[in-house]
Amino acid sequence: MGWHQELLIGFDLETTGTDPREARIVTGAVIEVRGGQPIGRREWLADPGVPIPADAVAVHGISNERAAAEGRPADQVANAIADVLAGYWKTGVPVVAYNAAFDLSLLSAELRRYGLPSLSDRLGGIAPAPVIDPYTIDRWVDRYRRGKRNLEAVCAEYGVLLDAAHNAAADALAAAGLACAIAARHTKIAALGPAELHRRQIEWYAEWAADFQDFLRRKGDPTATVDGTWPLREPADERVL
Repeated sequence: MGWHQELLIGFDLETTGTDPREARIVTGAVIEVRGGQPIGRREWLADPGVPIPADAVAVHGISNERAAAEGRPADQVANAIADVLAGYWKTGVPVVAYNAAFDLSLLSAELRRYGLPSLSDRLGGIAPAPVIDPYTIDRWVDRYRRGKRNLEAVCAEYGVLLDAAHNAAADALAAAGLACAIAARHTKIAALGPAELHRRQIEWYAEWAADFQDFLRRKGDPTATVDGTWPLREPADERVL
């Protein structure tokens, strides 16, 4: 039985913006999946402590009024999510996040913002792992496919149901389903253990970032910088694309 038929943890955040160092958590979801089917879930709504921009509200549908009235304090939400994820990692269960470098880096920034223990602190100084990122894996196994690589497009490519894009629970479930579908299509991915797959993704993401940086520089931006760190960029990192 491959890793994609065992317990997986889908994870997603919806936020106030697109910069993981500055954006704040608005909603979060952790979905337990086995054999592609959900078997448990946790969801959070936060009061981010800052105004939610109109363009972010248009994406995920959470208004400032709702977040203020129904959301828990942002530090409590960040701490709770980090504790839940760390609990799974301690037992070796993979956490699946689409474009994990965004969600995990944003969570890390929130923990630092509120003076809370980091993810690695909660794991006894060990980096969070294993992480499975369908975005990174798909880009490596099918690098020449044309078209968008956002969650909706890649779910369509693999026939994975995405009920409500930009709903944290729906996106988390779709990410886990996508990981299973990619493994089912590409046996070389299914054959890797979660720890080895995690290590390979570090390499694949770095290779993609270097290639994309070279492309941008050839196109006329000699100072373009693309961060190749995966799956977590520490908040202290300087601003890059």
